[in-house]
Amino acid sequence: MKIQESGEDYLETILLLKNKNGYVRSIDVANELGYTKPSISRAMGILKEAGYITVGGKGHIAFTEEGRKKANEVYERHRLITEFLVERLGVSEETAGKDACRIEHVISQETFDSIKNSVQSDRKEPETSME
Repeated sequence: MKIQESGEDYLETILLLKNKNGYVRSIDVANELGYTKPSISRAMGILKEAGYITVGGKGHIAFTEEGRKKANEVYERHRLITEFLVERLGVSEETAGKDACRIEHVISQETFDSIKNSVQSDRKEPETSME
């Protein structure tokens, strides 16, 4: 199921909070994003209905396999686009992060793959001969 940009942002936030804290609850997402609890509750219901998350008895949010995959994809796009903007174009880290957050949702797979290849090739150490 295709989710909207906001749904992708929620998945990315859940992933980052889970990696940071070991668990995530709706209130944690609300606090991180600065949204109201009712807004987050509605969003979590949509993500749950779409099969991306489950919510445990203590309100802990867990990814389904599909949800983790989607969250990782969104986060990878965000990281690599940010890195590309900073390293290749000289954009400030703050601006690059904000722009990447918008770009990650609309960029074509072809363009993203090119950025990814470019960033990864920049990371490779140049080979030197040992003579």
